[in-house]
Amino acid sequence: MTDISKLGEFGLIHRLTKDIKSQNASTHYGVGDDCAVLHYPDSEVLITSDMLMEGVHFDLTYITMEQLGYKAAMVNISDIFAMNGDPRQLIVSIAVDKRFSVENIDEFYKGLREACEKWGVDIVGGDTTSTRTGLAISITCIGEAAKENIVYRNGAKETDIICVSGDLGAAYMGLQLLEREKNVYYEQYDALTKKVKEAKKSGNQENLAALNNDLKALNDFRPDFAGREYLLDRQIKPEARGDVIRQLRDANIRPTAMMDISDGLSSELLHICHQSHCGCRIYEKNIPIDYQTAVMAEEMNLNVTTCALNGGEDYELLFTVPIGDHDKIEAMEGVKQIGYITKESLGAMLITRDNNEFEITAQGWNPLRE
Repeated sequence: MTDISKLGEFGLIHRLTKDIKSQNASTHYGVGDDCAVLHYPDSEVLITSDMLMEGVHFDLTYITMEQLGYKAAMVNISDIFAMNGDPRQLIVSIAVDKRFSVENIDEFYKGLREACEKWGVDIVGGDTTSTRTGLAISITCIGEAAKENIVYRNGAKETDIICVSGDLGAAYMGLQLLEREKNVYYEQYDALTKKVKEAKKSGNQENLAALNNDLKALNDFRPDFAGREYLLDRQIKPEARGDVIRQLRDANIRPTAMMDISDGLSSELLHICHQSHCGCRIYEKNIPIDYQTAVMAEEMNLNVTTCALNGGEDYELLFTVPIGDHDKIEAMEGVKQIGYITKESLGAMLITRDNNEFEITAQGWNPLRE
């Protein structure tokens, strides 16, 4: 492994970006100067930014640097699609400690570039620095859209249909699965290391050798995730739903309000209702849930609807459309109508399978919650 200090900041930047080629006409000048130069003469510029902190947003116990790079790019690209825009450029800043080698950062950039190439996004700059507190990532994504095509959160109207793409809750269940296996590993590791200390103290060399072999076997062990691959992919390698945006455009549908589901369906619905000054009714039976999600929730004794409402990190699109677009939405692949917009005075309600009504509360991901 190559120590990053051997390359230095500019050597590392050159290594990571030397063969990046621009894909967009709006990228006038990319990496290599004090600023990137972008040109948008006939459209609005969309800018979004996310920070990802080790120990808060990701755990390197179960996500590789390549997967992390892919995810970091996709979650920002998703925000541009959520405004009905087209992502064009990405600015990447990272802070690393001495655990990381040049090859580790190569892997991170490999994932970044895979995600960017999928949606024709140019990496045009950023920053690299050191830290003493783990890995920190800051991504800014720049996109464009015609002024009349931009979709905000505040445009939902009474009788609009509420729609979601894909299915919900899978990313959360993938996280629960990974956390469960991680906890099992560390419980076994702590128990074995305690026994190793006791064997060293007692001088029992035969027992010590056997325990060290057990430790090696534990470190080499990999959980069997057969049949759960979809859940892991949804957590570790999410996909921005640009394909849904293309379907909407092809069908000549302009949503009245839209956002991506990063913090959970319940939280995002309430954002739209609050900013659009409206209420909503969604139906539990209509919330799309994958079979693996349902099976995993049952295994963990969790309510699958609660997971779908509050899990977060699905990066599906939540949007509203005029009721006149009902038939067009019905014909779209991978989009489900889950309810409708109501008057603000009626509140935001979930209609259960047995026709009871419950007020929707924001219980999704909140990184600043104590």
